[in-house]
Amino acid sequence: MSFGTDGVRGVANRDLTPEDATRLGLAAARAFGGRIVVGRDTRISGGMLSGALVAGLSAGGAGVVDLGVIPTPGVAALAPRLGATAAAVVSASHNPYPDNGIKFFSGEGRKLPLGREREIEELTGTDFPRPTGDGVGAVETLDEGAGLYVDGALKLLSPDARGVKVLLDCANGAAYRAAPEAFGRIGAELSVVGAEPTGTNINEGCGSTHVGELDASGHDVAFAFDGDADRVLAVDERGDVVDGDKIIAILARDLQERGALGGGVVVTVMSNLGFFKAMDAMGVPYLVTPVGDRHVAGEMLRIGASVGGEQSGHVILSEHATTGDGLVTALALLDVMVRSGKPLSELASVMDVYPQKLINVAVGGAASAKAVAALDVVEGAVAGAEKTLGDGGRILLRPSGTEPVVRVMVEHEDEAVCREVCAEVARVVEAAGREEV
Repeated sequence: MSFGTDGVRGVANRDLTPEDATRLGLAAARAFGGRIVVGRDTRISGGMLSGALVAGLSAGGAGVVDLGVIPTPGVAALAPRLGATAAAVVSASHNPYPDNGIKFFSGEGRKLPLGREREIEELTGTDFPRPTGDGVGAVETLDEGAGLYVDGALKLLSPDARGVKVLLDCANGAAYRAAPEAFGRIGAELSVVGAEPTGTNINEGCGSTHVGELDASGHDVAFAFDGDADRVLAVDERGDVVDGDKIIAILARDLQERGALGGGVVVTVMSNLGFFKAMDAMGVPYLVTPVGDRHVAGEMLRIGASVGGEQSGHVILSEHATTGDGLVTALALLDVMVRSGKPLSELASVMDVYPQKLINVAVGGAASAKAVAALDVVEGAVAGAEKTLGDGGRILLRPSGTEPVVRVMVEHEDEAVCREVCAEVARVVEAAGREEV
């Protein structure tokens, strides 16, 4: 049992069992002590795993506040308000319902550094004395957790949405109560889908992973959350998807115009080239990190950035949240629409999206993706591609850290050039991988 890019994750009751959750709870109690808040999404396995996690925390001597079903950012937001030493979320985010996961936050509501996660991993294999009597951790249930989270969000951002037609897709996930409550309280003319969780329908044909299927006709804006609501994508009044890059660009321009940009913008290497061109044109400084919201959050904290995130819709607004927060992001975007009086389609024209082609090349056998990516012939192909693309495009070659795959991504203003260059580099990588086996 080990932590990946976003906690411990796998098929519930096979890869991640109640016994695993209890061991994680015992380890976290040892690592943090004090009071730990716990929340979950709507998966059928959520009660099983959160119950086991809470049992482990209590058995390890930690006090527990069980928030029940609540968005992941709600757990992070409530942790400091409730005086917690740490927070835990049982969720597999945008994954299908058989999967589940457990991730931890600090008492300040921030993702744990890798070293802290390694410490918890090591403690799961350690036996230590368990408390008895009043040393056992008390467990309390806070049924109004989601409502407290909404209260906090609306104290930060509460645009006057009267007359604005808003469609919410809650992915049958953790936002199914919180998001409609928040938008109802600010006066939006509200339509809601994906708000009838059964335990087995989270992310199923709905939410941010299926935003292209969302019919937003007749609405000024639609917001599609993922299963644990730390991400959100939007659809404008014309039916066009507004992804994370465009959301970040809109918010960055607004912050710049209001003199509130701070240290700039932080995004990952996967952001579209059009985003970087737009930031350059506006004179907005930006910093680029490897893929993963942990990297984004860390760099934002380091340079004092006000906004950052990923193309997937995982957006962090540091003035309002410590982690990606779909509800806060949606409220912030609506706030820009209301204050500017502009439709979302016009705001989204802040950047052009460059054609992009991504090919995942399986290198097979014992060949490591990292080793293949470092071969001279592959590096030569990348250098040749960069020359061909010039200032009108870019290439990103990235070995997977979890599987024998090399990802080749090319962007260019000419879609045909984009496809051709990507296919050529992918052929070189595939051939090099065969020879390396």
